[in-house]
Amino acid sequence: MPFLTSVMPTIFFVGFFLMFFAIFGITIYSIIKGVAAKKRDDAAPVLDVWARVTGKRTSDVRRRSTMNTANYGYGYTEYYATFQVASGDRMELAVSGEEYGLLREGDEGTLRFQGKRFLCFARSRENIEKSPEIR
Repeated sequence: MPFLTSVMPTIFFVGFFLMFFAIFGITIYSIIKGVAAKKRDDAAPVLDVWARVTGKRTSDVRRRSTMNTANYGYGYTEYYATFQVASGDRMELAVSGEEYGLLREGDEGTLRFQGKRFLCFARSRENIEKSPEIR
């Protein structure tokens, strides 16, 4: 039994530090990955291309936490639109909730984006005139 009492604290400390460094490493990796993606988008040219809206989707994100028997949480919705450009390529870009509400499948116009960052979408005049009037 004396062997266990001398080994258990060592096992605990090794396990504790392994978990600490694993969590720390994952956090640092996530930060570096996010900064690299932002830097890559910032370095990309701003492009204006003809595009058609081919799809829309949402993703509900829910976060829950329990602290001292008090449950609390929050949630938000991420909005995405899929655009097809003249070459036939499709790209899905994250858009704001306001922009998501203004887009509809089949809309055509000029898409402005930078890397994987959506900047704006201007519907063509013909597409606006074909739209059913909202009364």
